[in-house]
Amino acid sequence: MRVTRALAVVALMTLTASMTGASGRDVGAAAAPETSPYDVRPLLHPSKKYFGVSRPKAPHSMEPVRDWARKVGKQPNLIVYFAGWGDGFDASGTRNAWNSGAMTAVSWEPHGTTLTRIADSASDTYLREYAKAVRRLNVPIAISFADEMNGDWEQWGTSETTPQEYVRAWRHIHDLFDAAGTTNVIWTWTPNILRPGTHTDLSAFYPGDAYVDWVGLVGYFTDWDPHSFDGLFGATLTEIARFSQKPRLLLETAAMPGPHRKGDVRALFQGVSASPGVIGFAWFDHKARADWRMDASPEGVAEFRRMSADDLYGFDVRRLR
Repeated sequence: MRVTRALAVVALMTLTASMTGASGRDVGAAAAPETSPYDVRPLLHPSKKYFGVSRPKAPHSMEPVRDWARKVGKQPNLIVYFAGWGDGFDASGTRNAWNSGAMTAVSWEPHGTTLTRIADSASDTYLREYAKAVRRLNVPIAISFADEMNGDWEQWGTSETTPQEYVRAWRHIHDLFDAAGTTNVIWTWTPNILRPGTHTDLSAFYPGDAYVDWVGLVGYFTDWDPHSFDGLFGATLTEIARFSQKPRLLLETAAMPGPHRKGDVRALFQGVSASPGVIGFAWFDHKARADWRMDASPEGVAEFRRMSADDLYGFDVRRLR
């Protein structure tokens, strides 16, 4: 049974006062717990596509998201952000996104520890507190733990650990959340795409269908890659289909600025639209190894705006109950 609006306000004030740290950042839940966890099943494979973005400071501040919506002509319904190991759950940001009709997805990066230590319970106190905070807020959130595990550039990647330890850590975290009753999480397993024209067995890294709700992908259109959706993502989607039929989400994608961006944007939308198993994408709007920001290419902005006008993209996540 849901609390009344008046009781919810009182609960919000009490929880905010008790869970805000010295920095003033809300790291706990900000709403009274409900009797039942939020049922995420309607969100797993919706009839329309997720239309997402990752921008600096979002979703703790929603102004970058509103600015993005003004540029591209449509409100995102998925906000991706990055968190380090030891960071508290960003309940304020998650609530900000939810109130705008968007869900958050956190890329949770275990810097400063090892997958073996996580699997052996070294972080259990932290994980239990995090799980409780997610449960208390009780809105859907996607969690992508230790993504790009099939590459050698992260400390949890192939040069530092084994697929077996990765799977053991993933399952341990998942089990702790389940034990806390935190079933309002959409668990998103996110490898980096395979290099076009190659084949790598990804199944060894897969925790199993009982532990995964979405398969995320990290892949970017660059100047040297194939400028087609199938050329960039096809080999990885084919490989994943060998061992899982879970919905796919391009959790981190963008196109390098320059003469190809307009065509790459078109290829991205057309590929996602034509793929029933791909439920959407989130554009990485950051300046990192390249300038992936939409502002870096006016032609790309115009094409993105044109393609995103399709009603297939975007919906209010709160309406799927």
